[in-house]
Formats: sequence, C-alpha cells, structure tokens
Amino acid sequence: MPKNYSLEHAAGLERAGELKSRIQDYLDIEASIETGFRAKERSWKNKDNIMKYFNAKESDWNNWGWQMKHRISDVQTLKDLIPLKDFEIEEIAEISRHFRWAISPYYLSLIDIADYKNSPIYKQSVPDIRELQDDSGYEDPMGEADTCPAPTITRRYPDRLIINVTNQCGMYCRHCQRRRNFEQKDTHASMANLVLALDYIRNNKEIRDVLITGGDALMLSNSVLDWLLSELDNMEHVEIKRLGTRTPVTLPQRITQELCAVFARHEPLYINTQFNSPLEVTPEAKKACDRLIKAGVVLGNQAVLLKEINDQPHIMKKMNQELLKIRVRPYYIFHAKQVKGTAHFMTSIDTGLDIMENLRGYTSGLAIPTYIINAPQGYGKTPLLPDYILALDDEELTIRTWENRIIKCDNSPDQQDDKNLAATGK
Repeated sequence: MPKNYSLEHAAGLERAGELKSRIQDYLDIEASIETGFRAKERSWKNKDNIMKYFNAKESDWNNWGWQMKHRISDVQTLKDLIPLKDFEIEEIAEISRHFRWAISPYYLSLIDIADYKNSPIYKQSVPDIRELQDDSGYEDPMGEADTCPAPTITRRYPDRLIINVTNQCGMYCRHCQRRRNFEQKDTHASMANLVLALDYIRNNKEIRDVLITGGDALMLSNSVLDWLLSELDNMEHVEIKRLGTRTPVTLPQRITQELCAVFARHEPLYINTQFNSPLEVTPEAKKACDRLIKAGVVLGNQAVLLKEINDQPHIMKKMNQELLKIRVRPYYIFHAKQVKGTAHFMTSIDTGLDIMENLRGYTSGLAIPTYIINAPQGYGKTPLLPDYILALDDEELTIRTWENRIIKCDNSPDQQDDKNLAATGK
C-alpha cells in the first residue's frame, strides 16, 4: 500500500486498480490514435504544398470564398496533389461522369498523403468505384419526397421540421444521405420557396423547433441567414432554431467574426455538425467552435457510423473525448442510411451496439451519444441500446451493469414506502 494511505483506503485502492484494468486495452493504444492535433504538423505541411500549387497566400487560405473557389473537383487536379495510381485516376474519372464530388483545400490537407488509401479523410471525400457497383440502396431512403408538405420542407415529427435551403457543401461527403441532390451545380432554394416555407411554419403553430439544413446551411450568405433567422424569431411559437452544417469540420474558414455576429442576434440557436474521425478535430476546427460558442451557439455532433472510418470502439471513444475538449457535445451516432452508392460504408447494427457497450461506463457520460437508426420512409429516429434490463415485473427489476454485474433492484412502490416509514420510525 502506498505511503500516507491508511487501511481504510485498502478496499478503494483495490477497486481503483480493478477499474483501471478495465480500460487498459484502450490505454495501451490511445497514444497511437491519430487526432487532428497530433497530426497538425503533417497537415500544415500539406497546406503549404497546396498553397504553393494554387499560388496562394495565407490570407487566401483563411478566406472561405477562396476555399470554395478552389475546391478540388476534377481528377487532374487531385492527381497533382495526391500520388494516385493510374487505375485510380481512371476509376475517379469514371465516377465523375455519374456523381459529383468536391473537396475543400483545407479538408484535403488533413489526408495522410503517404498512406492516402487508408485515410478516413480520403475515404469520406474522394469517390470510390464501389459507388457505381451498389444496386442495394435507395435514392431517397428517408422518403423525404413523401414528407414534404410545402416547398423545401421535410416534416417527420409533430412539433418540428426541416427547411432544406441549398444543395451546396464545402465538401461532398461520399456517404451523404442526400447525394441525389448534388446534381451538377450549386443551387440555393429560391427566395419564393423560402417565403412559402416560412408561411407554412407561420400557419402551423405547433411547430416549435426549426432545423435549417441542406446541403450545408452555412453556404447561404450572412444576409440570407440573418433574414431567415429573423423571420423565425418573429414567430412566437418557434422556440428554438437549429442549423445543420459540416463547415466546422470541412471548411472552418466559413466561421467568420461577421457570421458569428449574425448568430449572436438570434438566440437560442443550436448547431449540429458532423465530426466522424478524431483526425477532424484540429486546431482550426477548435478556433471555429470557439467563435461559435462565444456567439452563444450551442454545439452538438451527429456522427455517422462508417465502416473502416470510425467503426472501432476505441476510435469512437477518442473522437468523442476530443470533441468534449473543444466543447462540442456528442449527440447522435447515426447508423448509416441505405443510400444508393454507399453500401461500402455500411456496418452491422451489432457493430454500433458494441461501440455503445464500450462507451457506457468506460468514458464520461458527456462523451456518450445516442445510437440512432432512422426508420425507412421517414418514420423517424429510433434509439438503439445494448440490453441492460434483463427482467422486470411489479416487484423487481434485474439489470446488467456496464461491468456485466447482475443486480436486482426493488420495483415495488408500496415496499419502498414501507421502508421509508420504518426508517423514520413512523
């Protein structure tokens, strides 16, 4: 027993050692898990090479308009920045004839160029020939076309809805649930359709929560965002506004002081973003999140469970812990949707449940999101959990703890009242 510890601490020390042993497998590999902060020097070297290629200055790199103008969207440019093999060039060229793709220079800089095929950044952003070989999925697995009561609106729940404002993104994720909307050019919703959407919300006073998304909501100009949020602010029944954006992850330069000044005028405002890898949690992402938080925005993360990207418990745990360090609350892990062209990203549901099993009790409750499967055809989110309730009747609950201990708990209110009376001597 260590010095300065009395015998009364013996049981506690024994239990502490037992608890430490439960995460020893994670401790053994934690230092080898790459994060955006650990890989920052490699990313900054890539950044220098990309800037030289485009003859850009630091001020260009930090300008989101420059980033958008210089998105990599053709294989000829990509091969100049990544040493693609001939067959990969041919495959990407073939996919380009069917599916649109684009990568911001910033997001490209996060790829490990020396091992690009295994990079979770590369896999999310660069087309894969398997996109053309997948006949198992659906163009619109969520049935959004059938849950659209007004232009640009998707409504799946009694008190909340979505406004789809654009098909534009800083980077087109290869696993995107709305890849059917990529088309061949960036298109924002027309002002006329946005007015109709606002009229629908105004006339349906049960709507208390509005999510503005796309595409990426932050591809709209500051002035349009300010107008939309102001219109919603003026509807007394709309209690909160939410924005769906991946720009803190793929284009943090978009989070400008001017944009945050707009957001500061429209509380309560929530942003859910989508970090899928600890490599995406970078100093640049932290700066963007810091600005949003200073403006009063509440941040959450909606990860997508993706094969060979984040489908290992230790990877997901590390990512969620990194997110808490930059004040982004892990909110959901979405089971990947059956979108045509994305089957190579799909995992089994057992994989997701195993991840949840290895989060509960093994890390902070704040780092544990809800694992969600979206019911097909727009019937909403359904949470999935490992089985912790083993038996339940009017008298007793039998549970399995995170350590697989089987424990019985009293479930009789009458017995509880009798015990409380006895304890007080009444």
